[in-house]
Amino acid sequence: MSKIEVDNVVPQSGTNINLGESGDTVTVPAGVNLDTSNSTVTLPDGSVTNAKLANSAITINGSSVSLGGSTTIETGTSWQSTIVTGTTLSAVAGNGYWIDTTSNACTVTLPASASVGDTIEFTDYARTWGTNAITINQNSLNFQGYTSPNPIYDSNGQHVTIVYSGATKGWIPTVDDDVTDEVPQSISVDFLVIAGGGSGGRYAGAGGGAGGYRNSYSTETSGGGGSSETSLSLSPGTTYTITIGGGGSVPSAGQRGNDGTASLISGSDITTISSTGGGAGGGEGGSPTAGGDGGSGGGGGGNSGQSGGSGTANQGYNGGTGYNVVAGASGGGGGGGAAGAGTNGTSNGGDGGSALASSITGSSVDRAGGGGASGKDSGTRGVGGGGGAGDGASSGNVAGSGSANTGSGGGGAHDGASGAGGSGVVILRMADADYSGTTSGSPTVTTGVGGTDTVLVFTGSGSYTA
Repeated sequence: MSKIEVDNVVPQSGTNINLGESGDTVTVPAGVNLDTSNSTVTLPDGSVTNAKLANSAITINGSSVSLGGSTTIETGTSWQSTIVTGTTLSAVAGNGYWIDTTSNACTVTLPASASVGDTIEFTDYARTWGTNAITINQNSLNFQGYTSPNPIYDSNGQHVTIVYSGATKGWIPTVDDDVTDEVPQSISVDFLVIAGGGSGGRYAGAGGGAGGYRNSYSTETSGGGGSSETSLSLSPGTTYTITIGGGGSVPSAGQRGNDGTASLISGSDITTISSTGGGAGGGEGGSPTAGGDGGSGGGGGGNSGQSGGSGTANQGYNGGTGYNVVAGASGGGGGGGAAGAGTNGTSNGGDGGSALASSITGSSVDRAGGGGASGKDSGTRGVGGGGGAGDGASSGNVAGSGSANTGSGGGGAHDGASGAGGSGVVILRMADADYSGTTSGSPTVTTGVGGTDTVLVFTGSGSYTA
């Protein structure tokens, strides 16, 4: 084997030096450092240009390709010359794409498999992504750690570079002009929504019905014997409006009471949770004297046997029927409650239907009881169904009102004032880690409930931003 020992090799002419001929193998022994960082190397077939060889490593345009051993070649993004204008694109690792959505949106499907370091780039060619967005179909691989929802890029002039990091986090944007989290995960939130209760009637007056009662917490039931509802899935950054229903107001003498109003949770991406206001309690005089329909129905007026109002399915029960005796003692029917119907009037006033308990706040609290009815003349008054419901009144006395933010019904009266319905309430419960801290309407906020959860109690209308 021949050996040449020289200190410097320069070309005879020009600036190129060839090492061997086509088919030859040029070997660099281990431990030898080649530093040509200021030179350009072209391989014999001409397929690699602008390469720099330094310390036994070859780099091309900043990306790495293995040649075996410790030697690597780095290659850059291969930008495609064809402008993408279609509705779909199957992206290939290593490529860059100009995407023009002037005429339509585009769904980009990522590779079904990927290796760590795989890179794909996308650019808004015509600055129209704000009108027609691109959607990334993740093709079962993770994107920022999740397989759903599909990322959507919708900012004009946006440029996105994504790199595959491995199975755990999957594709991660390393360049993203608006730095939005494109795969926000929904937040599970339990709720208790109770509407305002109805007020009691006057003159053999019946009890007001409780406001509608809807509950998703744990396995607790909703009103009217309904099952526990499905928790809400709220989207981070979205604002949800909370509306608290008012209780029915006290009526004039001889009149039926007034219905309560609905409580709501509403937002752009959820089906509104609406609880119906409690039905009014009937009275002897005026028109009509039957109990009002509602979340729970109001009781029917006494003295002429008026019927109780109907409750709403999965929210509350019916009101009781009034006693059909024109002269003498004659009681109205009790208002319906979330956990039971109001009792019928006799010579005494009917009792309100039972309230329903929930531990969504961390302790068991009864709410949404029906109002008790009046006892006309010598009749005995009916009592409220608990949960802050108003008791009925005997002759010459004033009936009790439903307590604020319980949704309970007011009591019926004879010749005194009847009771107003209690206002409603909305309660939200979520994991401490999911609570955003952004509210309006000054709800009471308690963290660490049960060691893990945050509870918001809205006693007035407001909002929550997830």
